[in-house]
Amino acid sequence: MNKQVQFLDLGMKDYKEVWDFQETLFSGILDVKVKNRREEKNDATPNYLLFTQHPHVYTLGKSGDMQNLLLNEKQLADKGATFYKINRGGDITYHGPGQVVGYPILDLENFFTDIHKYLRFLEDVIIKVMADYGLEGVRSEGETGVWLDVGTPFARKICAMGVRASRWVTMHGFAFNVNADLGYFDNIIPCGIKDKAVTSLNVELRVDKVDEEEIKQKILKYFTELFAAKIVNAEEEVLLRV
Repeated sequence: MNKQVQFLDLGMKDYKEVWDFQETLFSGILDVKVKNRREEKNDATPNYLLFTQHPHVYTLGKSGDMQNLLLNEKQLADKGATFYKINRGGDITYHGPGQVVGYPILDLENFFTDIHKYLRFLEDVIIKVMADYGLEGVRSEGETGVWLDVGTPFARKICAMGVRASRWVTMHGFAFNVNADLGYFDNIIPCGIKDKAVTSLNVELRVDKVDEEEIKQKILKYFTELFAAKIVNAEEEVLLRV
């Protein structure tokens, strides 16, 4: 099992551009697996982890409801935002500046073949990061992601998650609100959940801005620990040739 994970921080990138990039890496892993099966080979499959931020964009998962987007095309344009229907699970969410977005593209056969465990591990990564800042991140039963004050009138989500998996290969991932403009969430019913709010780490810590690079390093640390992975830095040009 190959537990090496090629890591790349893409910085600020258009959503569709990164989605296409994910699809390329995802398909490359699947191709290796199909070839192994057909030719009775045992070539190692690669794993990837991408960090990025996106310009303002709303995405709707394959099981989502368009009514949870509260803007028409003109209003989207006025907000400087785009919209995509995509192939992950979950409903509608927002991506924008001030988030740390992570896309693990893993062959889970290199780690464990359990999608629920995979999602719980992603949640645990963020929960551990929040604990470093003195915050208790928790799960909300039946609602993937990381929350605060679940079970109270003040329940609020700080990290959304939605993934796609095929033949144990994953894509899409998590969006952690670190310094997010929460006003953009007013234009949707986030994840289709009407009775819970959304928050950001800087709001919870009552500071103007949280060090996003520090957050990324903490995410890498806990991801490595939980998945027993070895992170290696990659170059975009090299991965594009995969």
